[in-house]
Amino acid sequence: MGLQERERKMYRPLRRAGLEVIPDAVPDGTMPFVFGSRPEDVVGRFSHPYETPRLVERLNEDWYELAVSTGLLDHRREFLVMLPQVVGTHGATLPHMRSGRRAAPAAWTRVRLLDRWDIMGRGAGSAFLGIRAGHPGFGMLALDSSVYTGCSTGEMGIDVVAVGHPDRSENVLRELEWLAQWDSPYNNREVRERITVWLAGRTRRAVSPSGDSDDGDSRT
Repeated sequence: MGLQERERKMYRPLRRAGLEVIPDAVPDGTMPFVFGSRPEDVVGRFSHPYETPRLVERLNEDWYELAVSTGLLDHRREFLVMLPQVVGTHGATLPHMRSGRRAAPAAWTRVRLLDRWDIMGRGAGSAFLGIRAGHPGFGMLALDSSVYTGCSTGEMGIDVVAVGHPDRSENVLRELEWLAQWDSPYNNREVRERITVWLAGRTRRAVSPSGDSDDGDSRT
């Protein structure tokens, strides 16, 4: 998808939902995916059944409270959101997810939360953060990778879970290592390659004699 097409088909709908896209600004060394977390990794969560009164409003309120309390937003209210690299939608990935087959890979995109926003309504309705308003589905990551927030739309309602330091979680790292080695048509080749590169870089950083680290922010 070219830049102009992404602006028209993806960035504008997201801006209407209150997310300003900041292109080409994902911090260096950011983990490519978060899979395989377990209950012991969870630092916050909430759920709402579909029959909840004022569902979208309640979801937005609880998402913001969770985002602030867990540190998803930085001081500029910026964070990362997983978006497709092609003209695809969350709804289009559902058949793959339900069958166990992973869809074409998505990637992190840096965004800023604007003063007026509606993640669970317009965001979900944009088809990139869900199926429709009140039926969200997304993955979000703090710029420093300190917390991952995943939202899923199930049969009975919506579940949102925050995972602390997924880049240090033994469960997540074990899942990524397994995916990097799993040679199967159900495991996208690009996904494997990106995980392999990140794991190798993580190992190099861990054994670096200097022991120095930074936040890897690609902006100055």
